[in-house]
Amino acid sequence: MTEPLDTSMEGLPEGRLVGRVAFADVIRRAFAKAAEEGWPRMVLCDVDFADWPLGEREVVASLNAWSRRGRSLQLLARDYGLLRQMHPRFVQWRTTWAHLVEAQACASAPVGELPSVLWSPAWTLQRLDPLRCTMVVSRSAEQRVALQEQLQPWWLKSTPAFPASTLGL
Repeated sequence: MTEPLDTSMEGLPEGRLVGRVAFADVIRRAFAKAAEEGWPRMVLCDVDFADWPLGEREVVASLNAWSRRGRSLQLLARDYGLLRQMHPRFVQWRTTWAHLVEAQACASAPVGELPSVLWSPAWTLQRLDPLRCTMVVSRSAEQRVALQEQLQPWWLKSTPAFPASTLGL
């Protein structure tokens, strides 16, 4: 049995959530909370971030408010092609704040193996089923450690990707 969800706008939910609308809403709220509380570090991991609301004005505004010296954002994806196409505001934000962002790709990850996660020192989101958008959100220290342990091997297998700018002739 799961505990009731905290759905107030002040807090981030805990428990099990389902649905694309709930997923997008909780991502927006997480970035707003990161800015409000000054989370020092976030890790985002997904196959391609295609269905994350990263390009929305509200999300980019939250990221701008969050962006400060000493903060870091790690991105891990299988491929960044769809992110570049679908989220141009986020791509521009990434260019502006390149010194805060470390992006890696794990192209060798089998389809469906790379986890879909937002990790922070305060709260985590893990999508268990990206097709149905079934997710678990938690403030639990045990969950944070478990997700770090799950992400670390993927990070070690990955290579730098999604550069802030492309140099050419």
